[in-house]
Amino acid sequence: MTREECSALRGLAIIGIVLHNFCHWLRPIVKENEYQFFQHNVDRLNYVIEHPDWLLPAHLLSFFGHYGVPIFLFLSAYGLSRKYERGERSEERRPLTINLQPSTINHQPSEMSVLTFLKVHFRKLFLMMLTGFVAFTMVDAITPGRHHYQLLDIVAQLGLFNNVLPSPDKIIWPGPYWFFGLMMQFYLLFRLVLYRRHWGVTVGLIVVCLAVQMVCDPEGEALNRWRYNFVGGMLPFGMGLLTARYGEVINRRGALIMFIPSLFMVWYFSQTYYYWFAAPLAIIFTCICFVKAINGKYTQWMMPTLTYTGSISAALFICHPITRKVFIPMAHFGDIYAGLLLYVVSSVVLAIWFKKLILK
Repeated sequence: MTREECSALRGLAIIGIVLHNFCHWLRPIVKENEYQFFQHNVDRLNYVIEHPDWLLPAHLLSFFGHYGVPIFLFLSAYGLSRKYERGERSEERRPLTINLQPSTINHQPSEMSVLTFLKVHFRKLFLMMLTGFVAFTMVDAITPGRHHYQLLDIVAQLGLFNNVLPSPDKIIWPGPYWFFGLMMQFYLLFRLVLYRRHWGVTVGLIVVCLAVQMVCDPEGEALNRWRYNFVGGMLPFGMGLLTARYGEVINRRGALIMFIPSLFMVWYFSQTYYYWFAAPLAIIFTCICFVKAINGKYTQWMMPTLTYTGSISAALFICHPITRKVFIPMAHFGDIYAGLLLYVVSSVVLAIWFKKLILK
């Protein structure tokens, strides 16, 4: 994948996450199966598809939008492999990221100790998280529904280890910030276990992580906690590594042919518990086909929009909980799409400012 295609995939991922994190808070909207699998959510999704109304787009965004997270995990692994394992530096091939310390981050892992490698990446995640967390806590304190923080919750968020605490979905606030702790786990896993190892190590770890989840109760707390940590994201992350090492080129014609079947597989894999674990792969492949397919004569105009969105994806991720806290009451008590539109516009404008702040 080229730099532009990786950025476009980031754009698709952040669009799904931002819209999902607004829609799934609305009472009449279908809820997702992100950390646990609830059959009644699937049944309700099928019902609204069979009986569509004006809320159908919100239902689909709520149920499927969270799959932007596996796309980010896939791209993160793809970028780590390209940058470190293959030493690739060309502007055309390197995925677009926000580099806070380019002169340090561009060193090979073999040239630095484990501690230095983790310190560099912790600092990158910490500065992004802290910028949004400080702004969010101030907005949260002066708006209805203020969260009651405990000391350990704050320390764990600042230390990027809140994923490992009991009942993570009740203590991580804002909710999307669990991703920072997850990425820190994957940086550690990449450096200590997966870096330049035989492909069997990656595949074996994927199999073990899937097996651990599959033996859990679909609606149980054990599964919930596993999926807040690297065990739940190992499949897309591992596939990102393997794709960077061994992946073949998909041309536009092949992408057009495979797009519709892969889109159907996203829905099909979401229907039952064991197939549900493969749904992230279907959504990743579907999005790759989409990005490859829009490079045609009549659809190429979409690429600049997606690539620009991808370029501000980190800033959008950290600031969208702030704007959601402000505009979600409008959707609760009025026009859902009016609140959603104001939320999107405000999030994009705020993200542009936040990106400049992060880079400074």
